[in-house]
Amino acid sequence: MSKGLDLDELAAELADFDQPDKKAMRSPRDERIIAGFEEIQRFVDEHGHAPQHGEERDIFERLYAVRLDRLRALADARTLLTPLDHQGLLAGATETVPNSAEELDVDELMAELEGAIGPAEISELRHVRSSAEKQAAEEIANRDRCEDFDRFKPLFDQVQTDIEHGVRQTRPFELKAEITPGTWFIVGGQKAYVADVGETFTNAQGRTDARLRVIFDNGTESNMLMRSLQRALNKDEAGRRITDPIAGPLFSEEKEDGDQASGTIYVLRSKSDHPIVAANRDLVHKIGVTNLKVSQRVAGARLQPTFLMADVEVVATYELFNINRSRLEGLIHRVFERARLDIEIEDRFGRPCRPQEWFLLPLFIVDEAVERIKDGTIGDYRYNPQHAALEKV
Repeated sequence: MSKGLDLDELAAELADFDQPDKKAMRSPRDERIIAGFEEIQRFVDEHGHAPQHGEERDIFERLYAVRLDRLRALADARTLLTPLDHQGLLAGATETVPNSAEELDVDELMAELEGAIGPAEISELRHVRSSAEKQAAEEIANRDRCEDFDRFKPLFDQVQTDIEHGVRQTRPFELKAEITPGTWFIVGGQKAYVADVGETFTNAQGRTDARLRVIFDNGTESNMLMRSLQRALNKDEAGRRITDPIAGPLFSEEKEDGDQASGTIYVLRSKSDHPIVAANRDLVHKIGVTNLKVSQRVAGARLQPTFLMADVEVVATYELFNINRSRLEGLIHRVFERARLDIEIEDRFGRPCRPQEWFLLPLFIVDEAVERIKDGTIGDYRYNPQHAALEKV
């Protein structure tokens, strides 16, 4: 061999004869854990934060949060995943799952977690959308024409009118128990009426279920399963339950013997230095209804996003008797919808918030609206910002 041979050249020549490194073999359980962790990492890449608990969160984010807690708690999982944890997700303290998670279907939650800690197949962990969820989506999409829709059309019209006049409200869907005959929902952007519920049975997974007849506002119907509707409502960020009509008087003009005080309409001005507020100080008003003393309601305003993270000035109050507070507040906000202030602020944790109860209008308009409430005609009026006036629709 020549003494002048370059060692780097020699290494390059020998490299072709090297045996390739054998890829470390992982057990099926390790593969499942890694696949589940990668799902969480993709969520973080897409949303910019670790999955969090809380009933206001999407059900799948809540499942990811439970899964992450479980992986943090498993010592062998932490050892396996630490080299892959470029986002620092395992560094978080192991938490106890909050009570809000108990509202999830226990069987569905365990099915989601099984892949991370038990004998499920890899595909069950890789794809968060289970076959049952796919079936639910198909049941929502595959509908038949409702042959007797003329029977239900007046019901849909009345429900829409009730919503517009504050007689009914839309609220986030929470529990399967809310699905009963005669209940109303919004799913996939359509109103849905549960016309009939069949006999309860136990499915192959040991869970109770029932076949429904659901009528939709586009004249179609579906004989879907109750759990399919439940999953569709949980999956749909805009999914809502439509409440039953609220009974009772809207507003009593004067207090009479036996009347019970129900609360107060309050009107506030903000002392915020936000440019929009500062430039329109006399026109930017928060309108709300409370059963507390107004002084209690506004205590600590500077710490609450709903008060624009600033102190406020109480400029008007109106005492209520025999009133449904939530119904009245919804009605007032609907009347002034076109004047709602579109403003974004940061809460004390730096998270963006868009308060919904602030309006750009003069105080005398609120006085007029209260008079319309007293005489029962407020439902016929809307505020026109261009004319600064309540106009009959």
